Amino acid sequence: MQKRWIYLFLAWYTVFTLFPLAAMAGEDEQAGKVPLDLILEAKSAILLDASTGQILYQSNADIAYPPASMSKMMTEFIVMKEIKSGRLSWENTVVVSQNAQDTVGSKVFLAAGDNHTVKELFIAMAVGSANDATVALAEHIAGTEEAFAIRMNETAKKLQLDKAHFINATGLGRVDMKEGPQSIDGETVMSARDAAFLALAIQKEHPDFLEISSLPSYQFRKRDEKPIINYNWMLEGNKEVPALKSFAYDGLDGMKTGFTDEAGYCFTGTAEREGTRLISVVMGTASESKRFTETKKLLDYGFSRFEPKTVLPAKSKLKGFETAKVDKGKQTMIDLVTNTDLRFMVAKGEEPQLEIQAEIVDKSKLVAPIKQGTILGTATITYSLNGQPYSRTVDLIANEDVEKSGWFRLLLQAIGNFFSSLFKSIVNLFS
Repeated sequence: MQKRWIYLFLAWYTVFTLFPLAAMAGEDEQAGKVPLDLILEAKSAILLDASTGQILYQSNADIAYPPASMSKMMTEFIVMKEIKSGRLSWENTVVVSQNAQDTVGSKVFLAAGDNHTVKELFIAMAVGSANDATVALAEHIAGTEEAFAIRMNETAKKLQLDKAHFINATGLGRVDMKEGPQSIDGETVMSARDAAFLALAIQKEHPDFLEISSLPSYQFRKRDEKPIINYNWMLEGNKEVPALKSFAYDGLDGMKTGFTDEAGYCFTGTAEREGTRLISVVMGTASESKRFTETKKLLDYGFSRFEPKTVLPAKSKLKGFETAKVDKGKQTMIDLVTNTDLRFMVAKGEEPQLEIQAEIVDKSKLVAPIKQGTILGTATITYSLNGQPYSRTVDLIANEDVEKSGWFRLLLQAIGNFFSSLFKSIVNLFS
């Protein structure tokens, strides 16, 4: 195999033209630094940008705690995956079991033998955090809640949720279960990071979920005197609700609350403003209202301190990799440019520094004819935010067509290359 042409280049690249300086109030206000006034009353917390996956803030984010009903996000993820695959339909009928009826905690008071559609039970779970509806769905999909919990753990591994462990579909503690799982040890736990990236997976793979999670209320049965009220006080749709309008947050449309005595008050939230979506998690706050006030602090911090920036526009030339040598072409060099825009979430006022590493394709592929847009290399761009590096890969493509040269020109090129190589050999011999 012909030796590959590998060009490795590490360079700090400062984009002065794209990022104007902003006045800073003090050392604690420097771009990318956690402000001294961001003090959260929570056991753990995290804030990330949904587009890039960049973490904008974290505190004890990798410590596993009981998540309470936030674990239902995994149940929701699996149900929607089943629907997307065609193995399940929103209109499928679910027969409620005695086990589902007997489930404690938040519920819509299902009775054994009741028939409900998957969609009805799903909304009851997503809006009202109904444990009985959650168990009914789990049993319908996997046969038993324990079998469903096994699938939850398998899915967590696939999603690389390293600290997540599930013993049931609801988030209830083992002591609150009628019969705990025999094949699964321990209790349900998740880290704030796990919860955030699970929410990110839901948002990316099943964006229509937000149409359900953003419902302020839901009439589960016609005969019910009152509708189910969403436990998420921060929904933008609560602006007109007198008791909740002080908590309503512009752009917030999800995602899941949770509470048990062991877990405290938890909340995974998500909000979108001007095309930027953030995902926040707080775990172990002291009160129902506190989980929302702490979430507001997180989201305000994210929207006010960071912004998405195109650090490399499409068709940019990278220093050191502007061209590549072409064989058998009417021209011997070809221009290389990036194939797409490259965006990062950056601290407002920052001059982002980029680390660039590039690699050109095998020499055998740099032979005319070459069409414009042909991939001739890759570049990995790394940007560090709050000390955490984030890398993105873009292709380096041909910026022009290169036609194959005629036989006479190829002959002249071959003769020229021969004498050039001969001259270099002579020079090396006497050097």
